[in-house]
Amino acid sequence: MSQQTVLVIDDERDIRELLTITLGRMDLLVDAVGTVTEARRALAERHYDLCFTDMRLPDGTGHEVVELISAEHPDTPVAMITAYGNVDAAVNALKAGAFDFVSKPVDIQMLRRLVRTALRLAEERRSGHAAAKPDSNERLIGESVAMQQVRVTITKLARNQAPVYIAGESGVGKELVARLIHEQGPRATGPFVPVNCGAIPSELMESEFFGHRKGSFTGAVGDKEGLFQAAHGGTLFLDEVAELPLHMQVKLLRAIQEKAVRPIGAREEVPVDVRILSATHKNLAALVEQGQFRQDLFYRINVIELRVPPLRERRGDVPLLANFVLRQLATKSGGATGRLLPPAQQALEAYDFPGNVRELENILERAMAMCDGEQIDVSDLMLPQRTPRAQEPAPAMAPVPGAAPAAAPIPAAPPSANGGLDDYISNLERTAIIKALEESRYNKTAAAKKLGITFRALRYKLKKLGID
Repeated sequence: MSQQTVLVIDDERDIRELLTITLGRMDLLVDAVGTVTEARRALAERHYDLCFTDMRLPDGTGHEVVELISAEHPDTPVAMITAYGNVDAAVNALKAGAFDFVSKPVDIQMLRRLVRTALRLAEERRSGHAAAKPDSNERLIGESVAMQQVRVTITKLARNQAPVYIAGESGVGKELVARLIHEQGPRATGPFVPVNCGAIPSELMESEFFGHRKGSFTGAVGDKEGLFQAAHGGTLFLDEVAELPLHMQVKLLRAIQEKAVRPIGAREEVPVDVRILSATHKNLAALVEQGQFRQDLFYRINVIELRVPPLRERRGDVPLLANFVLRQLATKSGGATGRLLPPAQQALEAYDFPGNVRELENILERAMAMCDGEQIDVSDLMLPQRTPRAQEPAPAMAPVPGAAPAAAPIPAAPPSANGGLDDYISNLERTAIIKALEESRYNKTAAAKKLGITFRALRYKLKKLGID
């Protein structure tokens, strides 16, 4: 196998020598130049497996180099060398197509890890091994234009280390998208650590994220590794990142900027090599405007945004998704695969799915439990009834002097009342409970609170109404 090559572009001789010695010890062949002009000449004469470029050069900028390599040598990962603390330049470099960035003074261990990750990516691109990675078509179901675009974007995002913000409503599959970005990239052999930021008590967040040392606080009976350390060499997925309190946003920002964390009770920071992916169903930009989310952190985690469309925007994918879910349910239960009757399929395609794919899974699992045999009809789906639009009020008429006030109109009984009062009330209860479950993301404790009943009462009603 031929020796892998690296191009270093920096006008500081000390940096060039440091990188040349360090990379040479990794059995890499290094060419070092000091200007954009020399870099253009070198790139025209030889193929490089990796490139490092300084931000400021005598005859141009590192951005020119990044754009040149992205356009003419897309298989060559390029990392930006930035001044200490100049994260804005690093973020802009990532947006321009850089693979990652290195801050001065250069941390040798961090540099070596970056090089190994980048060379692994370059090797995969050259040999075509990347095609053997998990196929998003097999797990991200849908043939709509929107989903095809999402899959193409995932493939592109897997090639670099830029932080990605995954936007989308609850239940659209944001964690699956994050996993695919991780699994299709050079960090696939490293850990994927998902964390729900809204599920960690505020007083425990710092310990959970950064770890702690024995005796650092009451109850710290031993050293504990934090989530950043657990994700070292891999990906940390911050789900529901909008739920982070402001004091943790500050600490998270520093960890991302410095690529290091300080466990509670520790004197020194610990370097961490982690790619950050984040997501939330909330409008993060609006929260920034309202002062509920730090603008600087927003720009750090939102270098690239990927929006996952809701199910109502890709109704044509519903049959494919439904069949996929039914096959999974059959595998899980060991029974036969359920089949949607045409009216049931039409009802699903017409439904808005406020809970998206997660709600579809819940509906189909409940339908399989309710249906006779393997055929699912509309009644088995138990879809929530849409609230009918109020009729336009009639033009107001002047009251006739001496006349009695008009009686309030009596609302017409909805179609569901045809089976009697008990059925009507049961349907109202079912609709209210399902709506509360959807709004609380199927957290039964939260749903009971929203409904104003006890958890025990909710469990009874779920069983009585046949809601799974």
